[in-house]
Order: sequence, then C-alpha cells, then structure tokens
Amino acid sequence: MSVIIIILLGIIYDNKPAFDGAAYTFSQQSFGAVSTIAISAGGLMRLPLVIFDYRNRKILKKLQVTPVRPIMILMVEVTIYSIYSLVSLVLICLVAFLFFNFQMAGSFIIFFLSFIFVMLSIFSIGMMAGGIAPNIKIASIIASILYFPMLIFSGATLPYEIMPTALQKFADILPLTQGIKLLKGATLGLPLDNIFSPIILMVAAIVVCTVLSLKLFK
Repeated sequence: MSVIIIILLGIIYDNKPAFDGAAYTFSQQSFGAVSTIAISAGGLMRLPLVIFDYRNRKILKKLQVTPVRPIMILMVEVTIYSIYSLVSLVLICLVAFLFFNFQMAGSFIIFFLSFIFVMLSIFSIGMMAGGIAPNIKIASIIASILYFPMLIFSGATLPYEIMPTALQKFADILPLTQGIKLLKGATLGLPLDNIFSPIILMVAAIVVCTVLSLKLFK
C-alpha cells in the first residue's frame, strides 16, 4: 500500500514545490508521511488481532507449561511486523530514489532512527489494543478505530499543511500525526526545536501504552 501511494504521488506531483513558496518539494514533504503507512498497517491492524487470537485460543496459557515463555512469542510477532515495516521502507526508498529523483535534505541516519522510534510507539499502541480487547469483535473495532482515522487525518494520505485549522487541531491529538511530523523533520533536516514536541508526545505514548499493556494484559 505504501509503495502504491508513493508511486501515485510521484506521478501526480513529481518534484513540484509542496505549496506556494515552499523551499522543499512535494516528494520531500510526503516521503515521511508515506513511510508511516508501512508502520501503521502492521502495528495497528494486524498486531492487535494476532495478540488477541493467541489469547482467545489459549495459546499463551498453554505455553506457560512449556520452556517457551509467552512474552517470547509476542516479541517474535513484534519482530515479524517490524521486518515487514522495514522491507516496506526499503521499497519506498528504492522507488523514490530510482524513479522520482527524490533527495533527502536531512540525514538518512536520523530519519532511520526516527522511523524505528515511531515504529516502537505505534507498536506499543497495537500491543495495548490487543491486550485489553475482551473479544475478537472488540479487537477488530479497536484496530479499525485506531487505524483508519489516523490513516486519513494524520497526514499520511491528505497533507497536513492543506487541512483547515480545526482539522489540524484534531489531527494533532493522533499519535501517528506526531510520528509524521518527526519523520518529515528528519527528511527535511529541520532543527531540533521543530520536532521536540512530537518526540515528547511519542515518548509519552510509548510509556503510557507499555504500562497499560503490562497492567491490563491477561
């Protein structure tokens, strides 16, 4: 999905300025946003359902009488979806650099570290959702509520900069919006004070969701 979106944006906008008077191109502005789609699909849609499925089928309970600890199985799932996200990122980069002459104004190392940081925060939300859902229907509803509004309103598809002010204020409460701001800042090489708030909010999401997962997971 993320590769298809970057191809469509590249065909439509190519290297046009992101908006009137912008010092950077639309492809630079959208690269970080599209990268988050690679994270959110696995972290918000698939991971919560997999975790609940393990609980529902008593797989984690059965593992308690084996040498394999349930936490190990959960970490394996997180690793699998992390690999999916990283492979998607590689494909996005190949398409952007090879076919649309994409140029990263910032440091790719900083961008990659920011990508891992955003992935940890989104996955922590997915782990919490999968841990607290009482049944598969609720798990699916929670996953959909988390995924689709973020996909539409966070700036991953519709650019944040062209949204009305009221919609921007709503988007700012979504964790994925902060992740996109962080990745955009890394892509464009913005100074730290421009991305300080997203970093703080993403750290808060990781801490809160991790604590809730540990406290409420049965």
